[in-house]
Amino acid sequence: MKERTVVRVEDVMTHNFAMVDGLITIKDAIHIYKERKVAALLVNKRCDDDEYGILLLSDIAKKVLAKDRAPARVNVYEVMTKPVIGVDPQMDVRYCARLFDNFGLSMAPVVSCGEVKGLVGYNQIVLDGLLTD
Repeated sequence: MKERTVVRVEDVMTHNFAMVDGLITIKDAIHIYKERKVAALLVNKRCDDDEYGILLLSDIAKKVLAKDRAPARVNVYEVMTKPVIGVDPQMDVRYCARLFDNFGLSMAPVVSCGEVKGLVGYNQIVLDGLLTD
């Protein structure tokens, strides 16, 4: 019987994200999304006791666009998800997928020693983690 190769989150994570301040406007956040072509915006901690946040395009669609709010008048901190659930780079992608399912996540930062090392989502888990041959 062939032994299964363990694929870890660090093997499939992407660096396709941008760090932003929670005080920028949604208008500015959209410009960053477009200019840098990132998968997500991670919101920096304000201090050592704070936690990271995340802003996805779906957050903007649901909380700004659908509610007819002006992007230039809404700050990221009003729309983002915080605290964000981070995953360890050594986590098996199968458990990462289960974690996403259990908590209704689609994407999460990869955090090691309190620092964001990357970003992982279903795209990376399935496209890069499912088939290892």
